[in-house]
Amino acid sequence: QQMRSSKESNVAANKWNDIPEALQKVKNHLGDGAAENIMKGIKMAEKKKEKQSNDVVRASCKRKSENNAKLSVEKEETMLETGNRFIPTSLSHIPLKSLMDIEKELVYIDEEDISFEFAEPVVSTSTRSACRDSEKADALSAPNGRALPQIDKQLQTTLQEASTCYRQNNYTAAVEQFSTALELCSKGAAIDNPFESSPEDISSIASFIETKLVTCYLKLRKPDDALNHSHRSIILNPAYFRNHLRQAAVFRCLERYSEAARSTMIADYMYWLTGGTEQHISKLIKLYWQAMIEEAITREESFSVMYTPFVTEVKADKINKIKDMFAKKHPDYAEHIYTDPHGLHILPQMAKWPSLPPQHYLLTLGFRNKHIGKILERWSSRKLPIFSDRKAPFSPLTKEETKRYWDNTGKKIVPVMDFIRSTKLTDNLCACSRGIEKLHYASLLGRLQRVEEQSQVINQAMAELATIPYLQDISQQDAELLQSLMADAMDTLEGRRSDKGRVWNKIQKV
Repeated sequence: QQMRSSKESNVAANKWNDIPEALQKVKNHLGDGAAENIMKGIKMAEKKKEKQSNDVVRASCKRKSENNAKLSVEKEETMLETGNRFIPTSLSHIPLKSLMDIEKELVYIDEEDISFEFAEPVVSTSTRSACRDSEKADALSAPNGRALPQIDKQLQTTLQEASTCYRQNNYTAAVEQFSTALELCSKGAAIDNPFESSPEDISSIASFIETKLVTCYLKLRKPDDALNHSHRSIILNPAYFRNHLRQAAVFRCLERYSEAARSTMIADYMYWLTGGTEQHISKLIKLYWQAMIEEAITREESFSVMYTPFVTEVKADKINKIKDMFAKKHPDYAEHIYTDPHGLHILPQMAKWPSLPPQHYLLTLGFRNKHIGKILERWSSRKLPIFSDRKAPFSPLTKEETKRYWDNTGKKIVPVMDFIRSTKLTDNLCACSRGIEKLHYASLLGRLQRVEEQSQVINQAMAELATIPYLQDISQQDAELLQSLMADAMDTLEGRRSDKGRVWNKIQKV
């Protein structure tokens, strides 16, 4: 652990000479704010991870002599093989009322003041009621001592009127007022003196308005209208854990439980990464994550799943034993059995970020349809995901072929990909793989002329990409790919250039 910690510190120290140059293009496409946000995200994540790594080393050294017997027992419980028997892991049921209570406390909280999360991470030090107090305090001062900027007076008046409507349960009027506030921001009326503020401050204001629109539309039971706002709140401010939780709530209302689980998993990680210390809040987030996984498994009829804990690298013969056990446990889903070879799956019960690294699991999927299982296995062997079945890369599919591909493969494989990601925080092959998956999916929707869905998926992909620097270390190559993907995605949303020249399509040709 000490060697790995030292190595990671050296890599982090050497990396800063390369990344700013790699992110220069994103400034041209998305503005200085977007590039600086990415850089801040990388730096915050690096510092936090380095600190936690050092804490783990000290804690483990201290406990080593005292807890050898205890650790031995724990290893026996979590090893892949114990007495030649594998240990599958199941989830317990969480009632719907508990979910409603969690959403009431964490999603629908009435944030009266804009929280400048970029200026100072949320850190609660007392009971759960202190959460709102800490958010209000964030809007008053910055860590370097400077006073945070004053919001434009017209915008402030509009936001106050919108908040009044929201507290009076007049959500339709609140939507109108918040939409007006968003227009004012887009026209440059966010800060009294924009020359004295940072791009992150303006992003925080716009993100705050987007999240309020999310909660209003959820109250009006219009999750479709809330979806893009939830994505944009994350694009503007990926470090704020509630933005991810609100996205999860929207996905839950749309019955897209795998995606809701992933959003909640990221929210839990972000809460710890930005200094959250309330065990109560972290527990609620994990319960919500667990419930979303349960719903996804329960409602899915085309495949079944099994999680198997492991400690060391798993060899081929062990994977074959896991598949045999899965076939006995789920005989109706044995047409094709696939074990994710890249591992690193995390279950909410074991995701205790601030302490020791979480227990990792192998995910095994069994399918009723052999065709879908084989496609998934073929895709998993590639370094970058390709959402296409075309035989000749330079010959685009016709509209009829696209429709046939969607009916026979696309709409069956998308839920599987979403489920795999619901317990997989990072990707050890390509940091941008999840975003690329979604962008390929968006291109397919575009060829099917499903324009509104295409726009939503592109926004979702951009939210995924904006979050990456907070979740894992990224190389210079990943940084260049990240900024290219985001720039091309933005161009697509704004109707610039043909979809044929996008980065994700060029990757597909190669």
